[in-house]
Amino acid sequence: MRIEQTRRRLARLREAGLVDRITLPRAGRMRVWFPSRYGVQLAGEWPEMRGRRPSRTVSDPTAVRLKAGHALTVTETALAFLQDARRHGDLCRPLDWIPEVHHPTGSGKAVIPDALLYYRRGSDDGDGSTLRAFVEVDRATMGPERLAAKLTAYARLHGYAPTVPGRRPTIQEPALEDWRRRYPLFPRLLFILDSTGPTGAKTRIRALRAAARDPAAFNFLHDVPILAALLTAC
Repeated sequence: MRIEQTRRRLARLREAGLVDRITLPRAGRMRVWFPSRYGVQLAGEWPEMRGRRPSRTVSDPTAVRLKAGHALTVTETALAFLQDARRHGDLCRPLDWIPEVHHPTGSGKAVIPDALLYYRRGSDDGDGSTLRAFVEVDRATMGPERLAAKLTAYARLHGYAPTVPGRRPTIQEPALEDWRRRYPLFPRLLFILDSTGPTGAKTRIRALRAAARDPAAFNFLHDVPILAALLTAC
């Protein structure tokens, strides 16, 4: 699709009240488009989006402006997966990349990955395998230790089993982990590293490996693949 066609379609969506835009003060006066509250409400009725909890700030212009850099990198990551799938004959559509899916872990806490990715190897004729991943896009805006601490959060999600009022878990019927309601297998965890050179990437991967030695995360790391990749070649 040509850029002018995209602009015209976005303009029509804006006239319908489904999207809005802001202009960044730098970056060549780049325009950033985002869904309006009405747009989020309608999109939430799509079968693919039912049961998903959108971010409370996704339609707030100030929040969009503050998070624009990160959001654009997350979008760039999504496009990289879509383009790579086409090159390899795999299946990954735009709606197979779902940003900020809310996963509660109890006591009012939650894990919210930058995106939930569905990627199918091979064609859509039933012969391929579907891969799921929680994607964390790291722009080197936090220290390596804070990045590595996310492993602990995902380990907590992996083991979180909410209690059912009036029902006590038993050996025969133990409490079921909450993630099993959504996924047949816990999605793998993929860290996408950006805005850092080879030395910075090695430092951040070393921090992830150090966090992986935490005994509290043993079961999680035994069951779930953890991967890291650079968004762009160094």
